Order: sequence, then C-alpha cells, then structure tokens
Amino acid sequence: MTFENSILTLLTWLPVLGAAILLLTPKTALNAIRWISLIVTIVVFSLSLALWQAFDPSSAGFQFVVDLPWIGDSIGYRVGVDGISVLFVVLTALLMPAVVVSSWEVDSRLKEYMIVFLVLETLMIGVFTTLDLAMFYVFFEGTLLPMFLIIGIWGGSARIQAAYKFFFYTFIGSVLMLLAMMAMYWDAGTTDIVRLLGHDFPVGMQTWLWLAFFASLAVKMPMWPFHRWLPEAHVQAPTAGSVILAAILLKLGGYGFLRFSLPMFPDASAQFANFVFLLSVAAIILTSLVALVQTDIKKLIAYSSVAHMGFVTMGIFAGNALGIQGAMFQMISHGIVSGALFLCVGVIYDRMHTREISAYGGLVERMPQYAFAFMVFTMANVGLPGTSGFVGEFLTMMGVFQVNTWVAFGAAFGVIFSACYALWLYRRTIFGALTKESLKGILDLNLREKVVLYPLIVLTVVFGFYPAPILDTTAAAVDNLVAHYSESTGRNPAVDLADERAPLEYVAPAEGAEQPAAEEHAAEPAAH
Repeated sequence: MTFENSILTLLTWLPVLGAAILLLTPKTALNAIRWISLIVTIVVFSLSLALWQAFDPSSAGFQFVVDLPWIGDSIGYRVGVDGISVLFVVLTALLMPAVVVSSWEVDSRLKEYMIVFLVLETLMIGVFTTLDLAMFYVFFEGTLLPMFLIIGIWGGSARIQAAYKFFFYTFIGSVLMLLAMMAMYWDAGTTDIVRLLGHDFPVGMQTWLWLAFFASLAVKMPMWPFHRWLPEAHVQAPTAGSVILAAILLKLGGYGFLRFSLPMFPDASAQFANFVFLLSVAAIILTSLVALVQTDIKKLIAYSSVAHMGFVTMGIFAGNALGIQGAMFQMISHGIVSGALFLCVGVIYDRMHTREISAYGGLVERMPQYAFAFMVFTMANVGLPGTSGFVGEFLTMMGVFQVNTWVAFGAAFGVIFSACYALWLYRRTIFGALTKESLKGILDLNLREKVVLYPLIVLTVVFGFYPAPILDTTAAAVDNLVAHYSESTGRNPAVDLADERAPLEYVAPAEGAEQPAAEEHAAEPAAH
C-alpha cells in the first residue's frame, strides 16, 4: 500500500474505526469519549491536508484513484478526487474537530452522540471521494440517517416533527435519482463515474435524467421552493448538527450538479438553465425578505443559507469558468462562514438558553471578543470585500452577467437585502444599551470557544484577500468541465479567469471545426 492508493481509504474509513473504538468505551468514561473523538477527527483533518498538499492542481483528471472489484463486474470500490471534490473533503475534515470541541459540554448520551457524528463524517467524505454510481447513492442517502438521529434525539422540543420532515423531504426526491441511476446503468452498461462522464446519453434521455437528479439535488441544497424543511431542521438541531447541516450537507446538492448534471447531461442542463436562473434569483430575493422578519437567530441564518445557495446554482448553470469557479468558492466559503455563524449562536444559547433576538442587546459591553468574532462572520455573510464571502458572490455574478444581465441584476438585489437582515441582526444583539438584567452577568468567549472560532476567522479573512489556494486547486477541473460542456452543447462560453475581458457569446462551432481538447484547455494558465 502506498500513499497514493491508501490516503482516500484512510480518510473515508478512519472515522468509522474511531466509532468502533467508542463502542468499546464505557459510557461513563465521558472524557475518554471526548478525547478519542477529537483525536480521530484531528488525524482525519491532518490526512486531508496531506491529500491537498499532494494533489496536483494542474491535472484535470482524477487522482489517488483506487479501482477494485466489489459486486459483480459492474459495481466496484472506486475512489478518487479531482479539483471539484478535493476541497470538499478538506472542508468536511476541517469542521469535524470544531464540531467535537463545540460539543464538549454535551453529556446526554455522549457516546452515541459522538458515534453518530463519526459515522456521518465517513458518509460525507464518501460522497466526495467515490467514483462509483452505486456507492455514491449509498453514501449520499446514508447521510440522512445520522442527521435524522442527531435532530430527533438531541434536538429541541419539536425535534421529532423536524427530523421526519427533513428525512422524508430529502428521501422522496432521491428515489427518482435512484431510478435515473438505474437507467444510466442500462444505457451505459457501467456504474463507473469516470466512464459515465465520457458516455453520450441520448438528448431525449438527458432531459428525464436531469429532472430526476434535480428532484433530489434541489431538495438537498435546498433550492427555492424546495427549502421548507431547512429552517425547522436548523432550529431544532443541536449546534453541532446545524453546523454540519449548513456547512457540508447542503453542499452535496451543488456537488451533484457539478459531478452529474452539467457534465453528463449537458444538453438538458443548457435547456433548463433559464429555469434554474429563475429559481436562483427567487431564492436570493424572496428568502432574504423572509429572513428580514425572523425573530429566531437560527431561523434567520437558515434562510440566509438558502439565499446563498441561490448564488451557487446561478453560477453553476452559467456554464462558464467564472460562474463555476465562483460557485465552488462560494460553497467552500459558505461552509466556513455559515458553520461559524451557527457556532456563534451556540455560544450565547449555551449561556441564555434562548435564540430569540429580542432576548439580547448590548452584548458588546460584556462580550467584546464574541462581538468581534460575530462581526467578522456577519460581514462575510454579507459579502464584504476582504472576506471570503465577497469572492464567491462576485465571481458568480460576473459569470452569470456574461450570460444574462437581468439575472445578475436580480441577484444584486439579494446582496443588498442580505446586508439589511445581517446588519439588523447584529445591531439588535450586539449593540444598544445593556438593559436586560439576565445579560449583565454573561461571560465572554472561553478558551474552548476561542479555539473553535479564531481559526475560522483567520480562514475567512485570508481567503478574502488571497483566494488563490482555492481557485488554483479547482481551475483545471473547472476548465475541463467548461470545455466539455461547450463542446457537447455547441456553445462557446468564452469567459475564462485568465481573460475577464473576453465577451461571452454563444456561438455554434463551424461545421468541421476542430474542438479544443479538454487537456489543452485545462493546461491553460489561470490568473487568480
């Protein structure tokens, strides 16, 4: 076994090994359970950094590939990562130690709590690393059960209803995706995702396959109007559950669009692009307006997540390098920022046991360090230049502007509305006079909370000023995807990060004209 053919297997299955160790640990050994969970997640995060370091960003293909037979001649244990998936592995591994540390004070069924989170980590990493269609479905749907348990057992007073709503919303849509996967196998004769990426599905078949995948991925993100389950799930979930739900599980939908819809069903993706644009702008504007009238902090942040995912789908279906790079960056940034915002909510909830905005005010007088941390993440959520939130939104709007100026114009209103609800929330909770007696004894961030929040502050600011590590990692894979998409659809989205001055014109290629090879396109230097 070498580093190349073992790293992804270790990353995927090490959390399950940690869960098995916890099974043998006595329930009363609470500190041992906490430290075992933390050590396992830190080791996984270290391995993810080693993976990123060893990853070759100039290659558009899959790396660290393992392909072993599993069930029959078709389904195999196939794993690998490319520029689209590797950063999601790192993001997942980054947030899991933060989840464990933020749950340090949990004592109700702690053993089961940590086991469920470690199993969930394996399933999430599996989604991003598997290269087999059947395995993807198992991992993709497998994430439902741990989160169902997290909400249903450790959630709030209405946790049962929220857990079932979360489960059935996402599961029903995925049944259609399963039928589509079966049709793909019957047509292509394989479940190998690498081979499926090179298979030409009939145009008529692409439409039905795209719609079936959309039924699952749109609910998972969730897109408007399929988002009804999300606010309730966030409100009832414990802090750690909300962090993973917002930061990782919502990204499974965007990853599915990039891995399946755009490259495998390009004609259908082009056909439904305007439909997706309409839903994206509706999500950005309408859910921002709904966020303005919320009285629960968690629910407000949940609606803001729906709005931010609107930028993601808008950028993906722009079909050019700017839009897709922006969507990728937005998902990574939102994973950091939204996770941090829910951690901030957990800090004050642990002290006051309420999430009502009206219960707070003037916290800056007693919690200046908390006020600073909350300010950084609020500004990133708004998309303030100098924070990671700005880069993703800016690139997606530039990408979609080259395709449809009205869509970009509508999305710009969402930026304004996000500033309204985010600054209103910050003003009501942090500033003002400290008049409530219950708040006069509240304590600022402790060491454990600083350990969780301060690294996320650093990442938010660093990636805001220096986004190259993310953009360089995704560039070759995105350029290859765009080249394949334009060749398949006969369109020429001539906007690249290397030359933002190039106008985007959808021009059918001349008859007999030679299309640029994906490898040549991916090798072009990108200026970030």
